[in-house]
Amino acid sequence: MTIGIFDSGVGGLSVWREIDRLMPAWDVLYVADQAHVPYGPRPLAQVRRFSEGVARFLIDQGSAVVVVACNTASAAALQHLRHTFPHTPFVGMEPAVKPAVENTHTGRVGVIATQATFQGELFAALLERFAAGVTVLTQVCPGLVEAVEAGALDTPETERLLRSCLSPLIEGGIDQLVLGCTHYPFLQPLIARIVGPGVEIIDPAPAVARQTGRVLEQMGLRPIQGTGCRTFYTTGSTPAFAAMVERLVGGSGSVKNLAWDNANCELGIAKNAP
Repeated sequence: MTIGIFDSGVGGLSVWREIDRLMPAWDVLYVADQAHVPYGPRPLAQVRRFSEGVARFLIDQGSAVVVVACNTASAAALQHLRHTFPHTPFVGMEPAVKPAVENTHTGRVGVIATQATFQGELFAALLERFAAGVTVLTQVCPGLVEAVEAGALDTPETERLLRSCLSPLIEGGIDQLVLGCTHYPFLQPLIARIVGPGVEIIDPAPAVARQTGRVLEQMGLRPIQGTGCRTFYTTGSTPAFAAMVERLVGGSGSVKNLAWDNANCELGIAKNAP
């Protein structure tokens, strides 16, 4: 009765938050691969290796389903993970192009994400399926993931980065903005201030939580009443990650350190947490 969730860092906590709201009775394991954050600039093959190592750890810990709460990892590795672990269902992230296209009045939709997300086959398939007759403006936002990881959610530098990223989309006349990285919802108040009330901001995390629930129901798995255990792991600094969990989601639960066996790209619980 365990849900496994992973991301390169704290961004996937935006998905964890929605899953926790929807399914509080489930035990949840969360892995932040902060030793390799951000995933966005990395080669897709490398992201696939990291994702496979994290997924194997979560499955070995008893996860009935694994949520890839990272758009870059979903773009690079989701199909690979489903092939490698055929007996475990995976729920991935995809930019919410469909609802944005359905709700636009200007016919112009903006998507902010990492370069790896835009390069993946998943994004190209989304445009082909859902974006006919609509202009989709895309924008890579370097530095934003690092800002969220550092807790710089509303600083002048983060605002400068966001304005530089969002200005071409605003000037392009968008009325829908898709958050194509799980780190970005933690910047939503600042984003809303920049784009103004005429632009609807779409966070896919609630839809991902609902899909996770549907997958578990299809498997015939139903948790008992009560509140499940929340366990967080990081391949980075345990105290720093614990502080960010408390700040971003007010989460309560144990925080443990993981270490990579880089020779085999495998994860294990670290003996001496930093």
